[in-house]
Amino acid sequence: MSFTGLAALVLAGATGRAKLSRYYDGPVSDHFDGIYFRDPHGVPPKSFADLARWWSTKGGEPWPEWAPSPYVDHPPARVTGNTVRISYVGHASFLVQTAGLNLLIDPVWSERVSPFGFVGPKRVNDPGIPFEALPPIDAVLVSHAHYDHLDGATLSRLAQAHRPRVITPLGNDTIMRSHYPAIAAEAYDWHDRVTLKPGLDVTLVPLRHWSARGLFDRNKSLWAGFVLDTPGGRIFHVADSGYGDGYRFREARERYGPFRLAILPIGAYAPRWYMRDQHMDPREAVQAFFDCGAELALAHHHGTFKLTDEAIDAPVQGLLAACRDAGIGPDIFRALKPGQVWNL
Repeated sequence: MSFTGLAALVLAGATGRAKLSRYYDGPVSDHFDGIYFRDPHGVPPKSFADLARWWSTKGGEPWPEWAPSPYVDHPPARVTGNTVRISYVGHASFLVQTAGLNLLIDPVWSERVSPFGFVGPKRVNDPGIPFEALPPIDAVLVSHAHYDHLDGATLSRLAQAHRPRVITPLGNDTIMRSHYPAIAAEAYDWHDRVTLKPGLDVTLVPLRHWSARGLFDRNKSLWAGFVLDTPGGRIFHVADSGYGDGYRFREARERYGPFRLAILPIGAYAPRWYMRDQHMDPREAVQAFFDCGAELALAHHHGTFKLTDEAIDAPVQGLLAACRDAGIGPDIFRALKPGQVWNL
């Protein structure tokens, strides 16, 4: 997260926009104490003192103001049969088309990932699919509350134009409806399975992460990854996650594998002393690929928003080096540019 991104977060907390007393009221569990969520196999988020220490460094490697992708995708209206068509919108956003269903994951079409339009991390390339070129959207998966994954403005636009179902972890439905009451959000717990249509299901799975919209609502909403059961194979989608000891990736393999594809984050990892517990670096993403046992992997969380201190091309270059060292071919673990498509 950049200096301006942190400033936006402070402003969000100060103005009270993220200070709802609670987002979810439900039974206590091994990962919910009645107010706060936690990962029993993870660690708490960094302290405000750590945040201030990082904030004081102000910057990291500079990014270009504009780094356009040479690709633009205009998807078909539907993809039928066993083919899975995956279009990279940018950062953590994907369009997945299969079995006649159109599914968006963590859609962000806004210029900034911030509570405000005038400050915060700003995109350096256009979404790989123009919003007006989207096919009819049937369902949306939103992994957690951070602004680069839950974009209230985009979800509101989608609700107005497409009226999709929105599947999300507990508490995020409250956040969404505070933006726009017509967002058709359905909130679920870890390991809940949801049928999107016959033959296409999604299961919410635990990851090593945390959530917040401001400084005063940490972990009041849940975070999750997604396992998609499709006619073309099972997909393990990891939104944000630290690697830790790899437990969550081995757990996914043992409980929900085998996987045809793992979609794994490779960016927003520097400085490591701050980011290690919440974001993987490229070498950890390669290890997570091995741990979850997928046949193929697709990278995300790189090259669109400057959230942390690494250079714009460092995640992809780091992934190439990590794959080379691990003996993984370039067609096995891919990093796309916005607008590029992978047909499984």
